[in-house]
Amino acid sequence: MSLRPVVGIICCERDVDGIPAQTVLNRYITTTLRYADAAGLLIPALPELMRADEIVPLIDGLLLTGSPSNIDPKHYGDPVEEPPGPFDPGRDTMVLALVQEMINRSKPVFGICRGFQELNVAFGGTLRRDIGHHPTLLAHHAPPEMVFPAMYEHVHEVDLVHGGLLHEMLGKDRITVNSVHFQGIDRLGEGLRVEARASDGVVEAFSTVRNDAPILAVQWHPEWRTAENPDSQAFFALMGRMLRGEELVGP
Repeated sequence: MSLRPVVGIICCERDVDGIPAQTVLNRYITTTLRYADAAGLLIPALPELMRADEIVPLIDGLLLTGSPSNIDPKHYGDPVEEPPGPFDPGRDTMVLALVQEMINRSKPVFGICRGFQELNVAFGGTLRRDIGHHPTLLAHHAPPEMVFPAMYEHVHEVDLVHGGLLHEMLGKDRITVNSVHFQGIDRLGEGLRVEARASDGVVEAFSTVRNDAPILAVQWHPEWRTAENPDSQAFFALMGRMLRGEELVGP
């Protein structure tokens, strides 16, 4: 039996009954392993105890997951006095180092929600923090009274950019995605190619290749109820193809 590619999946530091814990929600792991047909390795966000160059040789790709935490604005040049948290400084530091090391070694990186925002920051982009309920934008987050899991039923459409990777892979001009984010892209990172936009112009997905390292990230949550959503299954199948270095010429 041939060995499958190994995806490193970043952990978050979260409070579990008052005790700090390195965690990843099961749905990120199970959907990646099942639909990308890969093995997984969890990466603790503990940069004081481990280095990116010790981890990256062990993995074939990196997944940056969603998280309740926000990236500290100091990482994109906006050191506000009271930025909206919560924060995960260990993850901030670990992810930025991992992304650079993955690019140095020409290995693929994938992002979902916070991971999408982290990659934009890693490429020199910035974020805006008013996107959840801005009066001139779509509602990019469910109303405050909605709680988990109902908030993941909040959806809108995105337009896929013609000639882009997602457009070619899905064979569609438009898809419906869930929307659970208060922050989003302000200035797009250097060299990133827009893959999808909401009708209000907000960037919802991007891709690029840097030093032969493929990058693909989405603002929505394809790991949510993936078994019920063929488009989400196709996202992870695309991840699997990229992990294997396959030529991407269509479905």
